Formats: sequence, C-alpha cells, structure tokens
Amino acid sequence: MQARRASKEHLTFVEHSVRTAVATTVSLLAARLFRLPETYWAAITTLVITQSSLGAAFSVSRQRFMGTVLGALLGALVATYFGSNFLVFSVCILILGPLCFLVRADRSAYRFGGVTLTIVLMIPRSDPPWQVAFHRFAEVSIGIVVALLFAIVWPEGEDPPAGR
Repeated sequence: MQARRASKEHLTFVEHSVRTAVATTVSLLAARLFRLPETYWAAITTLVITQSSLGAAFSVSRQRFMGTVLGALLGALVATYFGSNFLVFSVCILILGPLCFLVRADRSAYRFGGVTLTIVLMIPRSDPPWQVAFHRFAEVSIGIVVALLFAIVWPEGEDPPAGR
C-alpha cells in the first residue's frame, strides 16, 4: 500500500514537471514569436500562475494582470515626465498601494505591480519608457494566457499531501 502511494506521488510530480516544462516553453516560444526583448518574463509568469486548479489559476492571473497593468502605466508615466531616481521610485511604490485598492485588487496585485514598476522605472534602458512598459505588459500577458490555456486544456490534479 505504501509503495503504491509513493508510486502515485512520484507520477504526480513527474506529470507536474512535464506540464510545467511544456507550458513555460510554449510561453517562451510565443514571446519570441512576437519578438519581445525579454521573453523570459513570459516563462516566469507562466511559472508563477501555474496552479493545481483552474479557479486558483484565474485568481492569480487576475491579480498578476491588474498589478502589471498598474505598475507598467505608472512606471511609464512617471519615467516619461519625472525620470527615474530613488525618491521618484519610493513615491511611486507608495502611490501604487492605494491605486490597487481603488481598482479592488489585492496585495498580490500590489506585489506584482511593484515588480513591474521597478523593472520599468529603475532599469536603465535606451528605449522610451512607454515601449518598455508595453513590452513588459505583453510578456506577462503571454505568460498569463499560456498558463490559463494549460489550466483548461491540461488540468492538474490536487497536490498530494505533504508528509515527506
């Protein structure tokens, strides 16, 4: 009995690994197809969103999307008109929290928005801020779409109980 359960757990983890590898590879290839500059963000987003149930994937996707939109918009707007420095960045992080609250997003959206804001605002680039923000949004959106498609087409069973 113990061996059968261990074998089933092993197969569950193997299937999860294969599913995750395929989903992240698909998102990476899709982002490359659109010639986005930082395609790894699509794969990272797919990894973040991959969940054991469709409902959980939709919930995380919504928060990731909301945060990314807010962080990209705020970052591009501020970088265009005020540039990037420590004080501007700190004020933007402060403003982002109430913005998330106003659009009924949760703390996870705030966290994802903060990551996007940081990438758009604090990483020196030669491209215009709006282009950087759009690319970040597109890369994350591809990762979200691929993760949701996999949640629908290749749903994952519940995680086995942790006891090892």
